[in-house]
Amino acid sequence: MLDATLLIDGAPRTTARTFTRRHPVTGDVMTTAAAASEADAVAAIDAAAAAFGTWSQTGPTARRQLISRAADLLRDRTSDLVAAMMNETGASEAWSRFNIHLTEGIMREAAAATTRVAGEVLATDKPGCLSLAVRQPIGVCLAIAPWNAPLILGMRSIIWPLACGNSVVLKASELCPGTHRLLGEILVSAGFPKGTVNVVTNAPQDAASIVSTLIAHKAVRHINFTGSSHTGRIIAMEAARHLKPVLLELGGKAPLLVLADADLDAAVRAAAFGAFMHQGQICMSTERVVVDRRVADSFAGKFAVKASSLTAGDPRTSNAPLGSLIGKDAADRVDALIDDAMAKGAKRLCGGARNGTIMDATVLDHVTPQMRIYHEESFGPVACIVRAENDEDAIRIANDTEYGLAASVYSRDVSRALGVARRIESGICHINGPTVQDEAPVPFGGVKASGYGKFGGVDGLNAFTTLRWLTIESQEPHYPF
Repeated sequence: MLDATLLIDGAPRTTARTFTRRHPVTGDVMTTAAAASEADAVAAIDAAAAAFGTWSQTGPTARRQLISRAADLLRDRTSDLVAAMMNETGASEAWSRFNIHLTEGIMREAAAATTRVAGEVLATDKPGCLSLAVRQPIGVCLAIAPWNAPLILGMRSIIWPLACGNSVVLKASELCPGTHRLLGEILVSAGFPKGTVNVVTNAPQDAASIVSTLIAHKAVRHINFTGSSHTGRIIAMEAARHLKPVLLELGGKAPLLVLADADLDAAVRAAAFGAFMHQGQICMSTERVVVDRRVADSFAGKFAVKASSLTAGDPRTSNAPLGSLIGKDAADRVDALIDDAMAKGAKRLCGGARNGTIMDATVLDHVTPQMRIYHEESFGPVACIVRAENDEDAIRIANDTEYGLAASVYSRDVSRALGVARRIESGICHINGPTVQDEAPVPFGGVKASGYGKFGGVDGLNAFTTLRWLTIESQEPHYPF
């Protein structure tokens, strides 16, 4: 069992109250975590603010070395991280190890990026003037990360700000406080100066007050949040009250378009991976498979066979491809969406069985806009087939959603697929590849209700720096008075 204290100013900090995180399948207590007060939240920001001055002036080579050392330590703590993820979120061992692999890659990329924070020389009409655009660290960055890919999304939220010279406070998810606390511990163990990395855990009932306190603190200059669109709207409005910028990576309802000339077997494999990896609990999960009606029957038959082969089981004792959902409430919600769709005419091709938080892969065909699941993010192991008349209709259906994170187009004609992809309203689109993809150097983010701003690569550097105009004047200007 994990004991997750706060991490403030480089040291553990206990609290008067604690809360527990239980295993999604068994209900056993897995973590006892500190329940931060508003005073604790203020202390974390104060520590980050005190550390910023020195850290922001630390050279890129020193920052790169610390991040690289932390990446080594992350790999060394593989067994601890796997156990924490599996126990707190019900993740499979394979998903937990993938999280570590990609997290290490993100850290290596951020380390390399420390020397890419750049500016430019600007044109000027003033004689003897050197005009510069310079990127500098913002200040204290508040990061709020989710539970579903806790290592990837937790580390991403803090390592890019750190690489740019900012100090950070990570507000851990209430569903994986121990896992997020381990990330902070690894960074501190790598030698990050005290105060540059802080982790705050809070009881679920205190989330609103703790987040409001963190955002309102005058030292916080930037917020990044990964999570639901509902919560993202609340955070954006709270930040707007204080005129603070926010990077939001929110929900999704990713469409995978299967055009009439697509390789159906390839599209089936991609759709199955995208829909059912980690039980569909990924923001990029394939929730809608938009299929040209001319090949829809053939695709649906193949997809049902593939999905039926993806068994579900307890991740502690089974190597089944599908494991547990995050909790009973999540499973109940998926069941309700399926029931609503079937009551309104959808046909279930496979799936439907459930044992607590463990659900079989489910495929629904003939899904229409009258059904809740057509519009709502399920975040579970259910994929919907929506039949389209042609390419134009498929594009319309793909864009018929408030979300716009990831998408995919399958066609043997790459030019045709590219033409379709360019008209899909999403921050990410893959041709002849699954909707679920991520790499450390890419600009990752969405549009519409899926958020705004980008993590990763040059865009990640821009997100966590502020652009200033500086001039150096070698001769006195002429004044009109």
